[in-house]
Amino acid sequence: MSPRRSVADTLETRQRILDHSLAIASAEGLEGLTIGRLATELEMSKAGLLGHFGTKEALQLAVVDQAAAVFLREVPGKVEQMPSGLPRLRAVCEAWVSYLERNVLPGGCFFTAATTEFDGRSGRVRDALAGMNALWRRDLRIHIRRAVSDDDLPRSTDVEQLIFELLGIMLALNHFLQLEHDNAAPARARQALKRLLTN
Repeated sequence: MSPRRSVADTLETRQRILDHSLAIASAEGLEGLTIGRLATELEMSKAGLLGHFGTKEALQLAVVDQAAAVFLREVPGKVEQMPSGLPRLRAVCEAWVSYLERNVLPGGCFFTAATTEFDGRSGRVRDALAGMNALWRRDLRIHIRRAVSDDDLPRSTDVEQLIFELLGIMLALNHFLQLEHDNAAPARARQALKRLLTN
């Protein structure tokens, strides 16, 4: 086997582990990831699986990164061509609703589940989740401020309050989709967003 093929195989195996781990973690939490379970389900040895990450914490951190990559692809990545400001904000919120509505991950919003699991803890995983959430709020803040400066939202808009309410809508949407299996929830979320994002 050539060195290039060996590297490609290693990367492919690592990606397969991450994809499977993310599916489990979205539904059962990051603590649901055990080396034994993953090795059994992926038909690998424990040593072979650990060789890709080293520790369970390293695996959890890699899964957080993988979840972020999926979210970036499915939400902001879908609307990159939209004009900045309110058009981009509305489009990104629609992509966010669609992401949850389509069950891209089997357990709904990974970050909602993982944040609930780790918000009362300390450590690198909790810090990584907090960092990802902070980056997302920063992006929303940029879009909102641009919408205000373009006069597409009122000058009196409380940016932090609007971010709080947007996040609240998405948390409620995830709750009603995952716990209640309420097919009307996306329409309710869109109605709430329309009310918030109209000048």
